[in-house]
Amino acid sequence: MKRIIAVNSNCYHGYSIEDAIKGIQDAGFHYIELTATKGWTEHVFPNMSFEYLNSVKDKIKQADLTPFSMSGHCNLMDKDRIGDFISNMRLAAFFGCDYIVSSIGEAHLKDNTVISNEKVARQIQTLVPYLEEYKLVLVLENHGDHSTGKIIKEIVDQVASPLVQINYDTANVIYYAGIDPLDDLPACVDRVGYVHIKDKIGGPREWNFPALGEGQIDFGRLLKILDDAKNSSPLSIEIEFTSDGTKSIDEVNAAVKKSYAYLKQLGFDFQE
Repeated sequence: MKRIIAVNSNCYHGYSIEDAIKGIQDAGFHYIELTATKGWTEHVFPNMSFEYLNSVKDKIKQADLTPFSMSGHCNLMDKDRIGDFISNMRLAAFFGCDYIVSSIGEAHLKDNTVISNEKVARQIQTLVPYLEEYKLVLVLENHGDHSTGKIIKEIVDQVASPLVQINYDTANVIYYAGIDPLDDLPACVDRVGYVHIKDKIGGPREWNFPALGEGQIDFGRLLKILDDAKNSSPLSIEIEFTSDGTKSIDEVNAAVKKSYAYLKQLGFDFQE
């Protein structure tokens, strides 16, 4: 099954968007997920000048890349951050993206009361008119308090909009919940609209996300789960290395190239 296979510019955390564009192009990819995560990786951001954002847009086009998605993570349960997320939606529309990615955020109030999935879904529903306006699909990432596909599916089902789907992160379910994605993905695959394809070494809370094929995740079997469900969701590669970070841009470029070669070897069919 042909599918979009992209690289998340967050692989180049600590480096420039220009570095990311060149490295992704050189590795042979044709799609990029732009990162606009406040305080973490601000490769593009709403407060950047229109002139600069246009220059980034031009460089992406010159590199024969399509910016089809944006990682615009905000705490969607914090009403003070909703304005930031709407700005990220506008930015995604500016770049012509089809998807915007975010985790939900912490599911606790200041008094540590746990917010129900129903209340989370109602909060997400308030974003649907903006998704309609900017022609975007919001894909919610399994992360933190909502680390399994099963939990995210419960919320997405209650939102009940085709514009809100799951972004399944293959390594986060191990990092946060200690669960094998092969055991978790089948329970939510019918609501998965996007996949962060990320490898993992070690167990829960061990920050080690290497190039694809260097960790413990069986991506061949994960692909079969998607294919068997006739799920053609795009895949976006995310490499976050270890908590020590990377030694040089060459290390990042090498990891991106290794990931491309690994997926080719597995028989992944790239859409160009």
